[in-house]
Amino acid sequence: MPPIPHIPILPRLPIRIRAQRERTPRHGGTASPPAGTPAPPGYRLAAVRRWPSVALALVAVVALLTLAGCAGKPQQPWVDQVMVWKSQRRMALLQDGEVLHEYRIALGEWPRGHKRQEGDERTPEGDYILDWRNPNSRFHRSIHISYPNARDIRRARAMGKDPGGMIMIHGEPKVRSARFRERYLNRDWTNGCIAVRNHEMDEIWRLVRYGTPIRILP
Repeated sequence: MPPIPHIPILPRLPIRIRAQRERTPRHGGTASPPAGTPAPPGYRLAAVRRWPSVALALVAVVALLTLAGCAGKPQQPWVDQVMVWKSQRRMALLQDGEVLHEYRIALGEWPRGHKRQEGDERTPEGDYILDWRNPNSRFHRSIHISYPNARDIRRARAMGKDPGGMIMIHGEPKVRSARFRERYLNRDWTNGCIAVRNHEMDEIWRLVRYGTPIRILP
């Protein structure tokens, strides 16, 4: 008896593929059409309807990331003016006309009146610029006041005098003895400069930029 020939089962394969294509997803929704097969109208409509929701979600995520980045990098509160009231021994840092910080200051031993010449131990009065700084000052740190200006020079020359200079905002002397430093508190001790405590000078150093105007009043 001749052997029975092997019969392939290829006719059943299209049936399985077709059944798999027509299967509905377990969790609901619209099944994605297989590659190379045109999507039915219902599937296209559902995909179009999902796009606005996806776009809104992306916009919300970007907005949250932007806000988080802004919150993590606060704007540096640079001051735009420094004010000094000599008779009150007071100095203030201002931004847009608002006082951000105030300090009690020490001046020279003869603080009344405008500085006119070298060695008079007076602090100048008027409008100047904070134009450079010294991180290695003998008085912790210092920021230079642009005295003398052209008018100060003309006035001093008319008197046959040297107008002087090197008027600074600075900290305390570099001494190791805390008792010695306390001798400089609550009294005038500079040669015409404006002195504050060291921690206050550190704060001023951070907040004042080159070119910041300073107005010194009697």
